[in-house]
Amino acid sequence: MCRWAAYLGEAIFLEEIVTAPSHSLIVQSRDAREAKSPTNADGFGLAWYGGRPEPGLYRDILPAWSDPNLKSLCQQIRSGLFLAHVRASTGGGTGRMNCHPFISGRWSFMHNGQIHGFERIRRGLENSLSDAVYDRRSGSTDSELFFLLMIDEGLSRDPHGAATRAANRVLDASRRAGLDPALKLTAAFSDGKALHAVRYATDDHAPTLYTSAFGRGRCIVSEPFDREGGEWQAIPPSSFVTITRDGMVVRPFTPALAELALAS
Repeated sequence: MCRWAAYLGEAIFLEEIVTAPSHSLIVQSRDAREAKSPTNADGFGLAWYGGRPEPGLYRDILPAWSDPNLKSLCQQIRSGLFLAHVRASTGGGTGRMNCHPFISGRWSFMHNGQIHGFERIRRGLENSLSDAVYDRRSGSTDSELFFLLMIDEGLSRDPHGAATRAANRVLDASRRAGLDPALKLTAAFSDGKALHAVRYATDDHAPTLYTSAFGRGRCIVSEPFDREGGEWQAIPPSSFVTITRDGMVVRPFTPALAELALAS
């Protein structure tokens, strides 16, 4: 599965997280320690916020460790809010449009996880999108589709609720297809102001998620990039995290329970 890192705080060079640390995201692209596969070589991407509401975006299909442009950009770009991702495909071809992060307007999104049985429920989920949101679909991954489901569910007004309702749409589609609902979701997303993250799985094996203070800001990552100097806090499963410049809030994220409550 994929590895990713996100940061919110005082502007720093992207290299301070993406390329420079001893277990940086670039190192994790070929030697991840807490993923099912140690190699994440199916592309990479950066989304960063600067002087405009919409994020900048750079994605490519090369392994992150072999792209000199990525290293150069990280040495030159300073940002107070950015998302970085290295991909290990669990579905969808290796193409630029399938690399994370995905952006729509001011929103950016990246993901580590999988929708079980995606090919059996993909068409129904895509058809359930409003026309305006469906027109934003450019790739073929379950990750991008989940992002669009969140937008369709009111992401700009209610990030926590939109993620919960999107997860319920996936679980309901699985049931209707005769599948045992199985979803792994560890994602980060931002509107350029707050940084949100979710860690959830329908089983007991949610993909890892950690957070730590970093300088005058805070990181949230798939796995620590500095195991010697950082004080990393594991985010519990079934959690929704919101990081702002005023601090961090962790709330429960229990879509299946929310669905049961509505049905009762």
